[in-house]
Amino acid sequence: MKDILSYESDIWSCADLLISTGIKQSDFPKYMMPFFALIMLEGRMRNAMSEIEQAEGINRENNSDKFVEAFKDMDCGYNEYIVKDGKTLSDICNNDKTFEDDFRNYIVGFDGKLKELLGIERGTDDSKYLNLEGIVAELRKKGVLMQYVTKWAQIDLSPYNNSDITTLEEHIKRKWADISADTAGEQYTPEDIISLIAEIVSAKIEVSHNDYVHLYDPTCGGANLLFGVSDRLNNAGYKYIEANGSEWNDALYALAKIESLFREDAKIKYGNTLTTLPFKGKEFDVVVANPPYGIPWKGYEKEIRNDQTGQFAFLPSVSDGQLLFLQHNAWQLHENSGLVVEVNNGSSLFSGDAGSGESNIRKYLFDNDWIEGIIQMPSDEFFNTGIVTYLWILNKNKPIEHKDKVILINASNLWQPLKKNKGSKRKEMNPDHRRQIVDALVHFQDSDIAQVFDKWHFYFNKQHIRLTNIDSKGRYVSQSLGCPGEIFKINDADIIAVYSSGSWQWPLNDETEWQNQDAMIAIRKISGTTIVSTPEFFYWVDKIDGTIMRTSVETGVHETLGYGTLTVSYGKTRSGDKTCTAKISDSTYKDTEIIPYNPNSEQNNENILAFMQRYIFKPYCLLDNTVGVEVNFNKEFYVPKTIDSVDSILTEILEIDKELANLEKDLNL
Repeated sequence: MKDILSYESDIWSCADLLISTGIKQSDFPKYMMPFFALIMLEGRMRNAMSEIEQAEGINRENNSDKFVEAFKDMDCGYNEYIVKDGKTLSDICNNDKTFEDDFRNYIVGFDGKLKELLGIERGTDDSKYLNLEGIVAELRKKGVLMQYVTKWAQIDLSPYNNSDITTLEEHIKRKWADISADTAGEQYTPEDIISLIAEIVSAKIEVSHNDYVHLYDPTCGGANLLFGVSDRLNNAGYKYIEANGSEWNDALYALAKIESLFREDAKIKYGNTLTTLPFKGKEFDVVVANPPYGIPWKGYEKEIRNDQTGQFAFLPSVSDGQLLFLQHNAWQLHENSGLVVEVNNGSSLFSGDAGSGESNIRKYLFDNDWIEGIIQMPSDEFFNTGIVTYLWILNKNKPIEHKDKVILINASNLWQPLKKNKGSKRKEMNPDHRRQIVDALVHFQDSDIAQVFDKWHFYFNKQHIRLTNIDSKGRYVSQSLGCPGEIFKINDADIIAVYSSGSWQWPLNDETEWQNQDAMIAIRKISGTTIVSTPEFFYWVDKIDGTIMRTSVETGVHETLGYGTLTVSYGKTRSGDKTCTAKISDSTYKDTEIIPYNPNSEQNNENILAFMQRYIFKPYCLLDNTVGVEVNFNKEFYVPKTIDSVDSILTEILEIDKELANLEKDLNL
């Protein structure tokens, strides 16, 4: 029996016919998925028929009714044409005259459940799932239906077991992901990453090998991650695994659902995980997920904002929903135990300022002490994207020695090049790379690739402050006027002079006599600005440095009050007399400072004050403080470049000078 993966090229040769019909390569998956489902179903049904014959000694030809009954009891779907009549796609394609009728009988021979998944006889149902009827109609219109079906009919999967067929299915879905997925990693998680996730789960899970492991993937796609982890855990000695998945894409849901029919304890449900909650009320031991990155959730924003389940402590920006899934996954675990391993892009680590939904979600997860580790993966590890990805490890029952601690693992250099690129995927992790990561996570110690931190290391204060502008000598007006921080009101202002449109407009009231007019003229020549006069002083703004000046009416002596603003207001009394008031205030502005955080509130306040005294040299007032959380791998694992010493650089320059001199000498010869 040949290696089942040799059929991969045969399956892709079916697509050659699509090229000749003008179908775009990006549309190949929707034409191939339903037919791959047909040969997968046929092969598995024929396997099940052989099992019945061997296990129960029932022969289809001799005892058709009992044989059919036994097959239906397996609850893996049913097709009259395959099971009762014993015919295959290959039989149908042997006669071109009866092909259309036979093929129609073949596809309508599936039971109602499989018809729905395949997209046959949908009636008024809007769900297309695999849309087999629609694809068949398109191929018939292009005149290639029989040729196309015949190519698929030559692929016989009946000699292979479920595990073999699943392996082939994963390879095919990976190529589909490579040519058609709209978002990074949407349809397929690479096998090396699936192996790593399974090995992490196996190393950290608290379930006995003899107990059920309740496994969940909320964005399971075609279920390659879900069933891949399930199979690997089974191979690691876990006997009983219940694999549960949810998917919203019609075609991928149908493929995953069909796959689940041939597996024990597998449940795939259709729906928007975050709003319809297909597994609401069920708690899991392990959640694995590779949700889409950067996908907006605006289309179901109302449902999310009105959610009453408590699964969302905070909401991120509507432009990216992956942090919604991280919260949902933690919510679906047992109350005090369970493990999440989720793939995210880098934005989950640092997007959003302190107080934003993203930062508050990170803080919520850190506050609950659920984050045990975060692993930076190599770039170019996934199909459709070359971005760097991260594995978040959430553990609701961290070992006591890991309490309030988080390990960061830098696995960005743990990879080997693929012999042949697979789309954007140019790298893969071999077993030794994966072992290093798992060992680092289990040992939970600083190493060449890992650092352990107190979780508070990732918290920070975003302290809002109000700063007062000062002049070159550190003066500000409210201090000089004896009312620090307060507004100085000039209620008895009686003369205003204003420089406007190239000339002075003064006085603005009916006064014609001026006290100390010589002083006023002197000020006018210096300032070219508004002047406020009281019986004792003139107040004005020095345009050169923006400071407030005060001149004595009696002596004409100028005095600098410091940096500030002069504001004038005009009005009238009830009798119609003009009034004028003025006020002098400090010039202030708001700013923020990022200050390390301490979980002890008193110590945190002291640290903020100490920071301000050390680094802030203007008068300030503390405003609101917001605590944020972010993780910066580049900062934590930064290695400064080695700079050559001055002596070595000078020596190198001398050597270059000698070489240049010798070259010049040779040229002169």
